[in-house]
Amino acid sequence: MSALICGSMAYDTIMVFHDKFKNHILPNKVHMLNVSFLVPHLRREYGGCAGNIAYNLKLLGEEPLIMATVGHDFEPYADWLSQCGISQEFIKILDGHYTGQAYITTDEDDNQITAFHPGAMNDSHLNSVPENAGIDIGIVSPDGKLGMQEHARQFAAQNIPFIFDPGQGMPMFDGDELMELISLARYATFNDYESELMMERTGLSLEQLAEKVDALIITLGGKGSVIYSQGEKFDIPAAKVKAIKDPTGCGDAFRAGLLYGLLNDYDWPTTGRIASLLGAIKIEHEGTQNHQFSLDDFKRRYQENFDTSF
Repeated sequence: MSALICGSMAYDTIMVFHDKFKNHILPNKVHMLNVSFLVPHLRREYGGCAGNIAYNLKLLGEEPLIMATVGHDFEPYADWLSQCGISQEFIKILDGHYTGQAYITTDEDDNQITAFHPGAMNDSHLNSVPENAGIDIGIVSPDGKLGMQEHARQFAAQNIPFIFDPGQGMPMFDGDELMELISLARYATFNDYESELMMERTGLSLEQLAEKVDALIITLGGKGSVIYSQGEKFDIPAAKVKAIKDPTGCGDAFRAGLLYGLLNDYDWPTTGRIASLLGAIKIEHEGTQNHQFSLDDFKRRYQENFDTSF
C-alpha cells in the first residue's frame, strides 16, 4: 500500500530567538513594525511539508511517494532522500528555480515567524497525480495554489481518497475555493488557528464542515487534538514529551500518523494517538527530519503513553 504526498520540498533555515516576541512587539505600533531579533542559534535543515510527512511515514515502515517540484539546488536533499530510502520517482526538477526556502524564527514560547520563498513550488501544477500507480491514499498539503487545486481534482477523478491539509497555504484560498477542495476530499485536517480561518471564510461551523468529509481532524498543540467523524467526536490526548526543543514540523509528523492509521485501517482513536505520539517525538528534536526510531520502539512508547497497543 502506498501514499502519494503532494506538497512542498524546502530547505529550512531555523533560527532561535532567546526571548519572547511579545516583549519586543508593541501592540499599538504594529502598523509601523520595525524590529530586529538577535538569533545566535541557526541551523539549515531539510524540510517542506511533503518531505517531512514522507520522512515520518518511512520511519513507521511505509513506502511514501513524494510528488513535488524542486529547483536546481535540490541535489543535497536528493542525496538525503536516497539515504533514507524514500522514492523520488514523482519529484520534478525545474531548472532556473530554487527549491523552496523557509526562514523560521522561534521564540521561547514556541511562537514562530516564518518567511517563505516558494521557488519551484509555484509550478507544482506541472506535476499530475499518476494513474495506475497503485496509490491507496493521498494528501494535498501546502504547495502552489494551482497545484493544490488540480491535484485535489485529480485524486477525486481517480477515486483516490485524500486528506486536504491546506496549512500555511490557506490564506491563498477564498471561501468558495476552500469549499470546493473540502468537497473533493475524504478527510481534512487543520490546526486550531486554521480551523477558525476555515470557519470564517466558509461561514460553516466545525460540525457543519465535518459533515462534508469522513473525518475532520483539528490539532490543538499541547492540548491534543479532536477528530469529528460520522457524527462522533473523539478527544485525542497529547502524548507525553521528554523535552521541547523545536516545534517546526510537528504538524507534518502528526499528518504522517494520520496517513499511517488510514493505510492500516486503524480506528480514529488509535490513528489520532499514533499521530499525537509522532508529533511528540518530533518536538523533542531540533529540525524536522533528525529524529529516528524503530517501529518496535514506537509501539513500546505508545503503550507507555496510552496504556494500550496497536
